[in-house]
Amino acid sequence: MADALEQQARSLLSAGAVRARADKMLALGLAGGLSHFTVDLDRMDGVAEAVLAVTRKAYPTLEIPFHARWRHFVIGGVDRWARLADATSWPDRAARARAEFDLAIVSVLLDAGAGAAWRYRDAVTGESIGRSEGLAIASLDMFASGLFSGDARAPFRADAEVLAELPLAALTSAFQVNDANPLLGLEGRTDLLRRLGKLVAGRAEVFGLRDTPRPGGLFEHIAAQAKGGAVAAPVILSAVLNQLGPIWPSRLELAGIPLGDCWRHPALKTDDATTGLVPLHKLSQWLSYSLIEPLQRAGIDVTDIDGLTGLAEYRNGGLFVDHEVLRLRDPADGERAHAVDSQLVVEWRALTVALLDRLAEQVRVKLGRTPETLPLASILEGGSWAAGRAIAFARRPDGSPPLKVISDGTVF
Repeated sequence: MADALEQQARSLLSAGAVRARADKMLALGLAGGLSHFTVDLDRMDGVAEAVLAVTRKAYPTLEIPFHARWRHFVIGGVDRWARLADATSWPDRAARARAEFDLAIVSVLLDAGAGAAWRYRDAVTGESIGRSEGLAIASLDMFASGLFSGDARAPFRADAEVLAELPLAALTSAFQVNDANPLLGLEGRTDLLRRLGKLVAGRAEVFGLRDTPRPGGLFEHIAAQAKGGAVAAPVILSAVLNQLGPIWPSRLELAGIPLGDCWRHPALKTDDATTGLVPLHKLSQWLSYSLIEPLQRAGIDVTDIDGLTGLAEYRNGGLFVDHEVLRLRDPADGERAHAVDSQLVVEWRALTVALLDRLAEQVRVKLGRTPETLPLASILEGGSWAAGRAIAFARRPDGSPPLKVISDGTVF
């Protein structure tokens, strides 16, 4: 019985479970069975056109890279990480991949919503950069300076022992936070990196195969699962969720297994112990998308990229609310702040995942593309995320999302 329960719990640690339950939520919404939202698919064509407009502007040739952390390291056409990495002498491709895993994991874990007020002054351009791009450049600067390394001669690494003891003051200073430049969830981010360090230090058999334990050791763990030189993208997510899952604070557990970005909603019924549970795994999937390119650069082919899902975050979610595909049953909910575990936010995020699949189909039809030639990861990048941001700024001067979510720095 315990084994069956554990199996049911682990089934939620997958992109397949995210997609299946998001689809159920959409079916409920279309049948009028949700407490907080109604769904109007007739407005999806307008969303697809908006996404195409921003995509064509950003990528006129429609050669669209994947939605991944690496895009945020490009400022003014200069790829900051590539410039650093290409100028470094690596012993082999795997060494660079381990460093890139270190950077991606730490940077993504620092990437929850920054809030509208925070800015990072870039020392190279003098620009003040906000939101995700600002967080990215700040995290790259931290990594390049050796903030996470235990060896002053080798800055491009994140050692478990350093992460585990990371002082809040170090991140406060590195993010340039002060009373006039507040960053949402700074304590939550710091705690997440410390938890990452402790977990990695305690799992040397996964993270320390070639080196002292560091998050980048996950590269070897995933590479070892390659068959015929290829690994499927859902295998990357499975490794991220199963190996890094315990770092997420005070979340749901089932059979002693932490479920990560997974929440309760009473309308989602199943006939086993996972009834009422809605997995979303936003940051873990964002991280998985961001690990694809380091694997490819190391010579590993990544297949089934559409096996991952769209990301349940506020830009993609805001896209559907602002275009009125999703409408609040109670307009007053637009003024209230909602906890991440509230039914309203769980509905919103799950509906977002399901609608992104519908959106991808419509965009491909308009462009005459297939999932192979235009994967969901490229539509997110082109794409839905940018269109969500564009309409947010068109509707609200500060570009804030249409719904207010109380973030602890570990979800959005």
